[in-house]
Amino acid sequence: MKKSAFTLALCLIAGISFGQKKVVSTVKNDIKGSNPNIEEARTAIKGALANPETENDAEAWYIAGLVENKQFDTEKVKEVMNLKPNEDVMYPALDHIFPYFSKADELDQLPDEKGKVKSKYRKDIKSIMLANRPYYINAGSYFYEKENYQKAYENFRFYGDMAKLPMFAGDKDKFEAIASDTNAIKIRYFAALSASQIPNHDASIELYNEIKDLGYNENDIYKQLASEYHQKGDTTGFVSVLEQGAAKFPEESYFILNLINVNIGRGEVDQAINYLQKAIATSPGDAQLYDVLGLVYENNKDADNAIASIKKSLEINPDYADALSHLGRLYYNLGIETRGTADNISDVKLYNAEMEKVEKYFNDAIPYFEKAYSLNPKDSDAVFALRNIYYSLKNNTEYEKWDKIYSGE
Repeated sequence: MKKSAFTLALCLIAGISFGQKKVVSTVKNDIKGSNPNIEEARTAIKGALANPETENDAEAWYIAGLVENKQFDTEKVKEVMNLKPNEDVMYPALDHIFPYFSKADELDQLPDEKGKVKSKYRKDIKSIMLANRPYYINAGSYFYEKENYQKAYENFRFYGDMAKLPMFAGDKDKFEAIASDTNAIKIRYFAALSASQIPNHDASIELYNEIKDLGYNENDIYKQLASEYHQKGDTTGFVSVLEQGAAKFPEESYFILNLINVNIGRGEVDQAINYLQKAIATSPGDAQLYDVLGLVYENNKDADNAIASIKKSLEINPDYADALSHLGRLYYNLGIETRGTADNISDVKLYNAEMEKVEKYFNDAIPYFEKAYSLNPKDSDAVFALRNIYYSLKNNTEYEKWDKIYSGE
């Protein structure tokens, strides 16, 4: 390369460098004014951040954060004046501040050519972040209402995670520990709820595990945590949380009922019955537990215990529509099974004896199905069974009545 061309190239590079640093300086001065043009400042500083000569300049990143903070403060001050801020401007600006400040702080902590760190911006960045911290709660709520669950999660979580930032090492006195701060626990809970909506099951599980034993809404948190493990497909975690929840909240049927479902799915009927019996011992007035126990016995082909358990459920709550329908179905199915047995008997006397049992089972089923239907007219199983029962019993009047209901007439 000729000397003149080389010199020209150097001049061009120097000009670009000088130009970008001047842009940074100009933006810095502009945003100190009372009414800066934020969009122009954003465009200018983003150009500097993308330029090779200033992309690693701590001041450029610091000024980028100040631009967003200026926009945020402009809206925030309206609240002091009893004016409504533009939240569509305010909270996205707040959300953009820290990514710039984080990069600025990272570059600001690099040692100089002598190996010394001479921080210029950390003190101011920390001051701004602490002042803005409460507003991350509002930002989380804003994004949640907009159904932007990723940003809701990030902002809610950042409220609690700010204390963990390297810039605040040694400043723990500025933050109350989450475990002793009821408000911080609530915000952590909202972060977990937001994560579950993304869905980000790992983040939600992490947060729920962090706060599940800190005294806030624990019953619900254990349920949410179990659900997250279940949705993730982590059966081990799901069962573990259910067992913890069952031990901690013995009167809450959610944990026991889900454990029972797991046991039944695994074919562990005895374990399912054991869980139910323990739950009933703790909550003897819970009609649902007796009903579920009856269903487990039914699934295990133990009709006598199934009937006894569901009848106990109805002693506690005579208007328990599900239990009424279940007991009616038990008798109905026994009638169907017995009729199937009778059809294979050639001896007339024995056949008639079995058919008498069929008729009794069907008649036993009728009052339970009819009451179930009266309590829940949408119970199509009850309608179907009653239609078939009355047909089998040759009661044409009742058959026609239930057939019309079944047909939707």
